[in-house]
Amino acid sequence: MCGIAGYITKTKIDISVLKSMVNALYHRGPDAEGFYYSESYNAGMRRLSINDLEYGNQPLYNEDRSVVLFYNGEIYNSPELRKQLEIKGHQFKTLSDGEVICHLYEEYGEKVFEKLDAMFAIALWDVKKKRLLLGRDIPGEKPLYYTELKGGGLAFASEIKSLIKFPLIELDLNYQALWDFLTFLWIPEPETVYSSIKSLPKSHYLIFDKKGFCLKKYNNIFTKDYDGMDEGEIVKEVREVVSLSIESRLLSDVPIASFLSSGLDSSIVSMHAAKHVDKLTTFTIGFENVFDPYHGSADESKQAAAFAKQIGSDHHVVRVTANDFKKDLRTFCFHGDQPFSVSSGLGIMSVARAARKKGIKILLSGDGADECFGGYSWYEYLNTPCANNQNKDELSWQYTSMDKEILASRLTSYGAHKRAWAWHYYASEQDKQFLFNKEKFENVQTSTRFFENFKQDQNWQAEDFIRQDREFYFPFEMLRKVDRMTMAFSVEGRVPFAAPSVLALADKIPYSMMVKGKTLKWVLRQAFKKDLPDTVFNQPKHGFNVPIDHWLKNEWKDLMEDTFSNSSKVTAMGMLTKKAKENAFVLLNDNNRICGHTIFSMIMLNMWLEENND
Repeated sequence: MCGIAGYITKTKIDISVLKSMVNALYHRGPDAEGFYYSESYNAGMRRLSINDLEYGNQPLYNEDRSVVLFYNGEIYNSPELRKQLEIKGHQFKTLSDGEVICHLYEEYGEKVFEKLDAMFAIALWDVKKKRLLLGRDIPGEKPLYYTELKGGGLAFASEIKSLIKFPLIELDLNYQALWDFLTFLWIPEPETVYSSIKSLPKSHYLIFDKKGFCLKKYNNIFTKDYDGMDEGEIVKEVREVVSLSIESRLLSDVPIASFLSSGLDSSIVSMHAAKHVDKLTTFTIGFENVFDPYHGSADESKQAAAFAKQIGSDHHVVRVTANDFKKDLRTFCFHGDQPFSVSSGLGIMSVARAARKKGIKILLSGDGADECFGGYSWYEYLNTPCANNQNKDELSWQYTSMDKEILASRLTSYGAHKRAWAWHYYASEQDKQFLFNKEKFENVQTSTRFFENFKQDQNWQAEDFIRQDREFYFPFEMLRKVDRMTMAFSVEGRVPFAAPSVLALADKIPYSMMVKGKTLKWVLRQAFKKDLPDTVFNQPKHGFNVPIDHWLKNEWKDLMEDTFSNSSKVTAMGMLTKKAKENAFVLLNDNNRICGHTIFSMIMLNMWLEENND
């Protein structure tokens, strides 16, 4: 695990620039650093030592050092790959899981990425061909950003805060990305907050050589033919694939811990991990038990502690308050790297801090089970029959005052693209017009275009909505949140449900096995039924939630006042309408729906601008 950065340019760049880029990634790897210098290509890294603690520093090479590798991540199938490569005559110099990449490239060239059951961001330099390959994992766990340089060349880094240390990059704000941010709480890839910087898409690799720039998608080979399997066989397959994924993600030379709520997903991960490590450590967030109309009661620490006792883990409750999280907002903003307002990330960051203090470098997470096996509350209503009604208001699942059956029926009047927004997301196009100055955002497109791009026709089946969550929401919110907020304190977050094999299996499971009646994640529950107590097995969906609406009306009210004041950065940059403050208070105090995350997004945008636009 590490952070990587580098560049190819015809312009002579002082070597201190690379050191500055690498130093900006210190939190991703405080244990060591490494550099590679040549006439054509310069790169470096910061390392968090997980495997081969003594000899695993980078860069890594093949036998004749014609392949130079920097990479961020873990190659979970590296033991099997190493054996296969040794049979073919390859000789290894370290025990690092990453060294297999160098030798795989010798054998398979560009197909190297298809062989990896892994999370990774890879920078591979072919010395003989003077060719750079940048690659990113299938689910999108590890970040990698790049920019094409004027006059020829390319620069890249694991985080934007590192990449902008390079002097030849224009840093114009991407106003379309900021418009989308309020709807999603994050900026959808491949766009970023800067127009000139892109995210390398998940499941893609980039080639840069004398011919120029080329972006290619690679295949997920970690799949099998599930056609013809009956229900019982699918349940058995889910148990086997998920179990193997958890076991493979225990690859480590350092102690392992796990997030643990009272819910199904983290309980499965923690329960199974506890069977295969000497002593699993588990962490739960605990704070004042404020009732949230969207999620219910916030605190689950008592239930989690009871389950931890059953599996014999060394359990810790990390207790925080509204003011603790408030004090963390600057740190949260910094490690979000771009405007980012997924408030549950504050809890992940708090656990990562506590884990690091106890010497823990790895945290397992249960994220992804909802998107893979059908766990979100609205999935129950995806087949609601169409009703003959018209919506005058911008209804969404955030309308907590409305009966869910009635709301689901009302949403059927929307086309599939707008419904995809309404099920899952936040600020509507109308909400954003109430807050943002139209002159600054005059050329923006609707944020529903992402759903149009996913499937252009309006004939979506229930599986399409879930698959879209899996390919869009899961990497851009959940995986981004886990990576950024664990790495904030030099801890590696691992997500077994993001394994390529799990994603491939999820693509084949019909809606009828994900949701049965009012039972969500039916197939996953059945797969692990015999291992879990009734308190966990029957626990309804309850993700870690922050009562953001309550806090903005109370302990965090001053943050809202400051953001919409005349002296704020968003005001000074002309981003707000004249009535933005008035409209923001109307949204927050709307008794029909919860709009706290829209307001919180404005707070985090203002804070990000304060830190990044002097």
